[in-house]
Amino acid sequence: MVVLTKKPKTFEIEFRDPSKASYRSGDKVAGRVVVEVSEVTIVKAVRLYGVGCAKVEYHKGKQRCRDEIDYLKYEEVLHLDQQPTDMDGSITLRPGNTYEYMFGFELPQPGQLASSYKGKFGSVEYYVKAVMERPSQSGGAECKKCFEVEEPVDINTLELTSPATGAKEKRLTCMFIPDGSVSITAQINRKGFCEGEEISIDGKFENSCSRIVVPKAAIIATHTYLANGRRKVFREKISAVRGNHIISGMCDLWQGKSIRVPRLKPTVLGCNIIHLDYTLMVYMHIPGSEKLILELPLVIGTIPFNGLASRTCSMSSQDGSAASSSTVSMPSAPPSYSEIPRVGHLDSPLIPLLDDYDEDDCPIFMNVGQYHHTPPPAYTEVGENCTGINLQLC
Repeated sequence: MVVLTKKPKTFEIEFRDPSKASYRSGDKVAGRVVVEVSEVTIVKAVRLYGVGCAKVEYHKGKQRCRDEIDYLKYEEVLHLDQQPTDMDGSITLRPGNTYEYMFGFELPQPGQLASSYKGKFGSVEYYVKAVMERPSQSGGAECKKCFEVEEPVDINTLELTSPATGAKEKRLTCMFIPDGSVSITAQINRKGFCEGEEISIDGKFENSCSRIVVPKAAIIATHTYLANGRRKVFREKISAVRGNHIISGMCDLWQGKSIRVPRLKPTVLGCNIIHLDYTLMVYMHIPGSEKLILELPLVIGTIPFNGLASRTCSMSSQDGSAASSSTVSMPSAPPSYSEIPRVGHLDSPLIPLLDDYDEDDCPIFMNVGQYHHTPPPAYTEVGENCTGINLQLC
């Protein structure tokens, strides 16, 4: 009998559901190993391995930092149904036939896996590997196929549906001379978002320095790799928006400025050596100085926002407003005409165009001519039996 020493014609792994994009904890990974040969081949065994591993590797100076964590280790010897075996348990495969080795195993329960990830200095990878063992004089063969694991991240928790706010201020100098300050106040209505959602930003940007500044916002991904007790951090900008230029003594208001969440990997949770975190960076570009940066936390999830938590909060706020409405007092009566001076004028012919400026800065003014209030006309009461109008003008 001629024994094949070359690789088999076909040796590949096929999943039962090829259209399935990802798996999660507790799911069953099933499929088949397809084998075709061009010559008579003796196979001692076909072994299947299910592997899940997180790896980190980078250089810190001259030191090589490396670490690994195993999340999945599965091994099984596959068998062919209704296929005769030799005395030593080996199987003879013949050309012209297609052989299918079926397999199936369950992933670990929730809390024991990390989502698939591939980054600059590390990865979390899951795959199925099949190894064909043949007699010692023949070479073996192996094939491998990866699959994605995406652990659910629910953004409908109380923490992730609550707003995130922050404020920062920076004082500037020019040649050691004080040059005013710039400040940022920003808020987003919640911390958790999914792909395709819009992040609505409310913010106020004040400029009391002599320079022209530009407000901006961006989604930032922070990749953190841990190995050998050391840390490697890599940050990248995902998407950004910008506002209008702000001249000295002015401010800019953002009311619902939106930035769309693109297709992103969800926040990586549960991995001790790789972290993937997101933030919304709201900042000011300041010529001749470092940026003023305010970062608000973000969590990119997989379960979309359903609005239940926000409706609960709004209902509680409505109850509070209804309780306080009974104590609302009616406005007082308008002042009498007699309280208005007959001759009045403005204290200053200069009126600032905007009220949003600091005391140390000179706002932009407009000239207004003197204006005198015209006193109201006097009048006398008319009797009920009068047929005509008897007004006496003064």
